[in-house]
Amino acid sequence: MDRRTNGEGRRATAERAAKIYEGVLSRDVLRGLGIDRHGVRSELRAKRWKAHGRQTIAVHTGELSGQALWWRAVWEVGHRIAALDGATALTAAGLKGFTTGALEVSVPHGSRPPPVADVRQRTVIARQSAEVISVGVPRVRPAIAALRAASWAVSDRQAALVLCMVVQQRLATPRQLDDVVAEVALLRRRPFIVRVIADLLDGAQALGELDFAALCRAHGLPEPSRQVVRTTSTGRIYLDVAWEDIGLVVEIDGAQHRQGLAVTDDNLRQNEVVIGDEKMLRIDLVGMRLIAETFMEQVCRAHHQLSARRAG
Repeated sequence: MDRRTNGEGRRATAERAAKIYEGVLSRDVLRGLGIDRHGVRSELRAKRWKAHGRQTIAVHTGELSGQALWWRAVWEVGHRIAALDGATALTAAGLKGFTTGALEVSVPHGSRPPPVADVRQRTVIARQSAEVISVGVPRVRPAIAALRAASWAVSDRQAALVLCMVVQQRLATPRQLDDVVAEVALLRRRPFIVRVIADLLDGAQALGELDFAALCRAHGLPEPSRQVVRTTSTGRIYLDVAWEDIGLVVEIDGAQHRQGLAVTDDNLRQNEVVIGDEKMLRIDLVGMRLIAETFMEQVCRAHHQLSARRAG
């Protein structure tokens, strides 16, 4: 072993290199620095370093956190085959406010990695072209990671939530999700994921109105008028669906209703309807996928109340 890697020099070399890995190094990286297994064993026995598995060495004795845990997950599963995926890859890309409570790493079908404590290994049938970002911790690109996170989610609600959050936080656009969904093999809920992506795409409004009309028929309500025009003091406004005879309006909000000045336009339109002595209910498209019965119970209740009031 090179004398420069003995004692203090060895530790100084390792600590400099470990800064970009948040305090950990793999045995492969250590060998590349000229620090062989004997040098590593010496530091471990002296309790200056700490092993976190077969491949991961911390150049300190504290607990791991943040990126160090991500590096450990990839190194312990296998750095040539493993990449952060699903919710963990999205967190590494900057997603805030969503977690599944486990580090998720994917490996290609046919791999036989060892089990690793605190790491959930997922097998993917095949890697897509250039799906793994190799700069920094190896991780799957956000659009593909989002689709897999939705497929691996514990419920439809969680699946829809992660897709919406990825779009809202601008890690991927609805178009990017739509571009790759046909290529990525998904174990579960593909039809549901495809519908949610359609709802997130601009221009999905008409689809939502058609689905709503079908729900009305299923709940015994008369079919409402669609794209109703109102002339107001500020000009013409278009309402998604309405029962004009009783004064009930329902607005179906797609992803475009959360962008730019759309919220302002929605507020102006709703105010005009209320000033005109009508009631307005709002339903978001993703909510209609998840809890349609709850929304429709409200619609039915409002329809019955207004019908009774007009009849009386």
